[in-house]
Amino acid sequence: MTDPASPDPHDGTCSWATGSPAMRAYHDAEWGVPSRDDRHLFEMLTLEGAQAGLSWSTILNRRAGYARAFRDFDVEAVAAMTDDELEALMLDEGIIRNRLKIFGTRKNALALIRVQGEFGSFADYLWGWVGGEPIVNHPKGLGDLPPTTELSDRLSKDLKKRGFTFVGSTIVYAYLEATGVVDDHVDSCPAKRR
Repeated sequence: MTDPASPDPHDGTCSWATGSPAMRAYHDAEWGVPSRDDRHLFEMLTLEGAQAGLSWSTILNRRAGYARAFRDFDVEAVAAMTDDELEALMLDEGIIRNRLKIFGTRKNALALIRVQGEFGSFADYLWGWVGGEPIVNHPKGLGDLPPTTELSDRLSKDLKKRGFTFVGSTIVYAYLEATGVVDDHVDSCPAKRR
């Protein structure tokens, strides 16, 4: 029997979000919502990079651990983390203990600070790729969603040139969806109409 307090998994919501209450809450409150907050944009860049090779639910379940480990995603504080502090995170069970991803978080913080210096904010840089307005797609189902696009290819290449890591085109496209630069909610999803 379905818990009446739980959302109906068949209400048209994007099917990937119906696997757990945490996934549903993330989908309903955050995914696809345009973000122009540099701290949040850095958080999502960190989490999307951490996801490489893993499921989103694995990362979402460790989100609090990432916030604790990486100074609540304060870009300046992460950029100032020492090698010893990063090495210590290899023992932190609250995050994915991958040395390249851990050290990559500091590398991305440093690169993000350089972008802020050039563009005024990372948000201005990111949203400049789409003229300041979200791209709204109209997928009927998950099968209509591409893993990459021409935009994610170009942005990935530019981010790498600017010193970012874990920003391949597939990760970048997921990042664009997560931060609302691209709205890929299926047309039947209640969140599409918000």
